[in-house]
Amino acid sequence: MTTVRLDEARQALLISGTAAAGEPAPSRIELSGRRAASTAQVVAAPSGWDAVLPLQAVRWGGAALPLPSGDYALLVDGVRVRDLGIERTLLPGLRIEASGDTVRISAPVDPAHESAEGRLALEGRYAAQPGADENAVFFESFYGQSSGCNPGAIDRELARRAPGVTRYWSVVDLSVPVPDGAVAVVEGSAEWWRARADARLLVVNDWLRRRFDRKPGQHVLQTWHGTPLKRLALHRAGFHPRRWLAVVREARRWDALLAQNPYAERVLRKAYAFLRKPVWVDGYPRNDVLSTGDPAPIRAALGIGDDERVLLYAPTWRDDRSEMVDFLDAEALAASADAVVLVRGHSRTIKPGRDRAGSRVVDVTGYPDTAELLLVADALITDYSSVMFDFSATGKPMYFLVPDLEHYRGELRGFYFDLAERAPGPLVRTQDELVAALADVSAIADHAGAYVAWQAQFNGRDDGGAGGRVVDRILDLGWLEA
Repeated sequence: MTTVRLDEARQALLISGTAAAGEPAPSRIELSGRRAASTAQVVAAPSGWDAVLPLQAVRWGGAALPLPSGDYALLVDGVRVRDLGIERTLLPGLRIEASGDTVRISAPVDPAHESAEGRLALEGRYAAQPGADENAVFFESFYGQSSGCNPGAIDRELARRAPGVTRYWSVVDLSVPVPDGAVAVVEGSAEWWRARADARLLVVNDWLRRRFDRKPGQHVLQTWHGTPLKRLALHRAGFHPRRWLAVVREARRWDALLAQNPYAERVLRKAYAFLRKPVWVDGYPRNDVLSTGDPAPIRAALGIGDDERVLLYAPTWRDDRSEMVDFLDAEALAASADAVVLVRGHSRTIKPGRDRAGSRVVDVTGYPDTAELLLVADALITDYSSVMFDFSATGKPMYFLVPDLEHYRGELRGFYFDLAERAPGPLVRTQDELVAALADVSAIADHAGAYVAWQAQFNGRDDGGAGGRVVDRILDLGWLEA
């Protein structure tokens, strides 16, 4: 018999079991979710065994943080514990409840604030705030699922140049690590609404969600999150008039838009009808690390040896499916290419997906910063993802696994230019073709000219100084005080 109790003080589950004489205690107790897991220390007790299972986890060599929101299974030597009963409890780092055979973890937001009345009350208070009275910046990356991308790189530069600025980070829950010295604010909490109103500057890389009410003196920098190959916003086929209105309203909220290169400036201006305000063509701060970063500690955090070859598989998402595409057998590729394969799903696949596992396969979908993965990768395998425009700054080989090229180009999204004509690496349809291309030096040599032309058009400002240029603008405009 197994009993489970919640220890609120330690933010842990206390698990006990009885055992017959001579029967060993379990060898492994685990709380297992789609993207994270926590394991318990098991100790023998007079009548059986006891275990303390923390509701935190350490990932990628970082600090112990609360488990990500989601449903978890409590496993004792691989067997799922059933008949769980823990009433919904709000802890400092998370909220937990359990029934049947499922442990449910969610963000530490007061349930009163999640009701319709509670949300309306917080939104009303937010709308009534004068706001913009704090020398602070409110960051949000990929709807609070990360603290990386361009906002993360701008945070690092601001922390160095303007240490007196308060840096708030919008996060979906407290499993999302935030930069040193920054303050995490959980989306939907009272503090989240207050910080978003009081900060003088908002730096985001996607749409502003929920109700947004610009305060007098408040500014919004939209960094976006990639040079586009696939059609965006107003350029997408079959666009509904209501959606068109939403795009125009969203773009009017921004004071400035960041572009990686002149090509992206032209596309983003038209796709978002952003015609009367400035576009800062300063390069992408997230790519500064590709020029200045040290791959050694990143490889160590990922458990990769110094001499191991690293292949990064980073496809984009698909409008007609929720989980990451499965065109590649990562474990088979690792064996055939004698490499470690990093699997990176798109930000839109974090919630529905499950981490992949296998020999010499590391699922890095939840890793905080894609640019660091590009830094350690010896080669990139992608499809239509904008990551191609970032990785090309390194000059390392790229391969394009595109078995659904016609469907994606003709039905799902459409392209701004013909990838097959201009790709800086081989386009392959199958995994066998990919393996052959990886082994064929001439496959890359054949695309050397296209690679040079690609870099000239798209990477001219990826020189390691983009973050500095962006922060210069922010401070020169007086949006923040250094």
